[in-house]
Order: sequence, then C-alpha cells, then structure tokens
Amino acid sequence: MSIDILKNLDIFVRARYPIIYITTFEEGRADDYLIKIGRSRNKKVISWSQTRGLMPAGGGSQNAKSISEGSQDPMSALDYVLASHEPAIFIFHDFHPFLGDSTVIRKLREISTAIKESFKTLVIVSPVLKIPCELEKDINVIDLPLPAAGELAVLLNKMISDISDNRDIRIDLGSEDRELVIQALLGLTISEAENVIAKALVKNGALDSGSVPVILSEKEQIIRKSNLLEYYNTTENIADVGGLDSLKHWLNLRRLAFSEKARNFGLPAPRGILMLGVQGCGKSLCAKAVSALWQVPLLRLDMGRIFSSLIGSSEENIRRAVKVAESIAPAILWIDEIDKGFSGMNSGNSDAGTSSRVFGTFLTWMQEKKSPVFIIATANNISMLPPELLRKGRFDEIFFVDLPEAAERREILKIHLKKRMAPYESFDMNALIEASEGFSGAEIEQAIIAALFEAFYKNDGLKCEYLLKALAQTIPLSKTMKEDIDALRGWASSRAVMASKPLELSAGARPRRRLEF
Repeated sequence: MSIDILKNLDIFVRARYPIIYITTFEEGRADDYLIKIGRSRNKKVISWSQTRGLMPAGGGSQNAKSISEGSQDPMSALDYVLASHEPAIFIFHDFHPFLGDSTVIRKLREISTAIKESFKTLVIVSPVLKIPCELEKDINVIDLPLPAAGELAVLLNKMISDISDNRDIRIDLGSEDRELVIQALLGLTISEAENVIAKALVKNGALDSGSVPVILSEKEQIIRKSNLLEYYNTTENIADVGGLDSLKHWLNLRRLAFSEKARNFGLPAPRGILMLGVQGCGKSLCAKAVSALWQVPLLRLDMGRIFSSLIGSSEENIRRAVKVAESIAPAILWIDEIDKGFSGMNSGNSDAGTSSRVFGTFLTWMQEKKSPVFIIATANNISMLPPELLRKGRFDEIFFVDLPEAAERREILKIHLKKRMAPYESFDMNALIEASEGFSGAEIEQAIIAALFEAFYKNDGLKCEYLLKALAQTIPLSKTMKEDIDALRGWASSRAVMASKPLELSAGARPRRRLEF
C-alpha cells in the first residue's frame, strides 16, 4: 500500500499538479512520503504550521527558526510560496480552518495558476476535507489509507529489535501468532499501533498471542468516539453455543479467512451471513461467539442510532458508521434483528423516503465493499425483510435456526447447568429433555434460573425436580406462536441452510419435524 501511495504522489508531483490535498490523521507519515519524493526529485521540502511557520521538513528540532519572518500568518506563507523560485514541495499542515477565508481562497486560486509551469507543488495535509467550491477544480484529493499489513510488520520488527536486549520482556511469536497480532493491528495508525504494542508489553510483560486482546481493546476507543457503533466486549465463545453444528462448522472453516495465508491461497474475504429463525434459539449468542472464535472485534450497529430527524442526517450516519467499521477492519459488524431496523421498507410509511435511502446506501455498501468487514445479521420475521437484501451476493449464506432437537437440548442443559455449578450428572437428563420439548435455548435457560430461585428460597441446592417443575410451568413460544413458526419453517425449508445437522430420515420424509400440541 505504501508503494502505491508513493507512486500516486510521485505522479502528481511530476505531472505538476499545483495543489494536492491529503486527508489523514497521520501527518508524520504523509510528510515521510513527501520527503522521499522530494529527495528523489531534487526538490526542497518545506513544511508549514500556524505555530511554527515555514520550516525545512523533517528537521525535528523544536527550537529551529522559521525560514521566513512572520510566516506563521497563512497569507505571508502563501506569498512566500508564490515568490519562491526553487523547485520545492510545500506541506501545509491543518490548513482547513483558513479555507473559509475569501482572501485565502483568492490567493490559492492565484497560486494554482502561477505555479502550474513551475517545479513547485503545494500540499495540504489535514484530517478534515474542506474544499470551497471556488477551489474544487484546482485541488486534487488523495485519501491516505491506514497502514497496511506490510507497514505494521515493519513497525513490529523494529519494536521487537529495540527490546531484544531486555531480559524482563518475553517475545514468543510464532508465524501464526505473529499474523494474528498484525491482523489485530490493522485499522490503527502507526502511532496507535506503536502505543498499543507498548501497552501490551507493559501489561503482559510479553509479546505473544495474549497480546491480541490488548490490541483489540484499543479499537474500542475508535468506536466510542463515533457514537454510531457499539464495541461489544464479548465473553462468550463457541463452546457456549449448544447445537447449531452446521453453522459452527461453516464458521470454523473460515476462522483464518482474513489471514495473509488465505489471501495468498486466492480466497476472498467472507462477506457475511444472515441468521433467521425462532426467537431465543441462539442467533445473537452465536454472533457474539464468532468474535472470540475469529479473534476480531465485534461491532454492533443499532439502527435506532442511524435514523435522525434532520434531513440528510440518517443517510450521512449510515455512511459514517460503515466508514468507521472499515477503518478498523478486519471486524464483524453485527446487526441484531435487522428485520425491525428495515421494517419500514415494505410498509409504505411516511418518512419522506428516508428508510429507502438509508437502505439503498447500506445495500450498495454490502455489494461493493472491499474491506474485510464480515456482516452478521439476525432476523425473526422474514416477511419484514426487503427481497433485495436476500439475494445472493449480499450474504454468503442464509442460515435457519430452528428449535433445538433432543440432542441439542441435552447440550444446552449441560452448558447452563455447568455455568451454575449444578450437579447435572445426578439429574434425569432424559426426563428434562422430554419436558423441554418445543423449548428454545433461552426458555431452557430461564427455566433453570426459575428453578434456582426456588432452590434459593428453600435454602436447598438445585435439584432435577425443581427444574422439571419450572419447565412444566412454562408455556414455550412454539406453542403460543405455532402458526408463525410453522410458516417460517415452510419458507426456510427450500430457501435457507439449516444451522443444525439435518435429521436422519427415511427417503421422502420431510427434512424438519413439526411440533404438535
């Protein structure tokens, strides 16, 4: 990536583009690129800031004097650029606040015309893109991307080399752990990456696979500042998910899908999955567990934060949200109950087309995105989803999560009883499995909690009889919403992949059982 940026900047300088605007928070990195180009083209490189005025770029001395008296004033600095006769690259840092001044705008237009035939280039480096309409045809914009894996690998090597003589710090990075660390660093600036590596060294006294969670925690700060996405610190892992063997196998196959090895093998980054099915059957739990399985951050997109009363704000919010997600990629973008978020699409509601525009922006991004942002969307009601969302290319796969079968209920019971340190070995598991017929995983968990309350009230340990009583007193959703669940199963039978292993049935039998009450 750095080679591509150098080439593009070099082409602009050689082609005598008068004004270039680089948008980035990493002005030091941008300066380094421009200094390299200046040296290769025998040009002086001079930087400007409002506090220091015009200075030789890359000098590093805080006490150095300005090369032009009074050049802290932007107009004086621009006059110097105009009057200079030497081949040079002038770098103006954080110049965007002055681009609202009509005098500065006029001066820049004059400079743009005057230096086209010279060997001078004016480069504005700023984290904010602000171009007045008068200068739209005179300025060429370059977005400086965040450091690629190669640049982060160089930084990691340098820091390891710097601490190699420190016996108090342990370096234990195999090839796979090293790749995980570099993958976790993706989405950070060079400065942020350097800081968080140092943080991991101080916190753990080592640089190893245990440094990955520390690095991922740094990305939480980026998300918190956006106020549109929620960084989800997940404590769940794939072992906490009962059943759903087909889905878990699919996810395990893609565990290293964002790695350099996968790219060299020719594999594209996975795009995402849609999980639909009965409420309480583990869709959201599975989304949280994927983050731990893949060792990538989990970001939750709340559609309620996207929609705003101001005209145009909702569309801008969705663009900002996906841009933030891309900035820390590889990442998982979790959209819980997407059917409710886009429910207005099929209802003809009177929101002046805001839902349609937001949905259109999101669909386009899903289709065209190049960054490794894996989307996990969950839904309960397929009829509320627009058909455009379900076509191939938006998601890699659509999984249907049904009510757990007997073997899955046994696994779910064991998971929740283990969590509560209950002596499940002494329980009549066959009786519990039979009593929980038609229950979702969430309903089974709530029954265990209800049984615990009874045991606590009686100053007793959790017993099988308390749990059987709690199950008998619970009316499962599969009973109260039988028609809706059957309709959902009918839709999914030929349109979705079953998240659990299909039942072994004789030829001609239906692939899913139907509950009878």
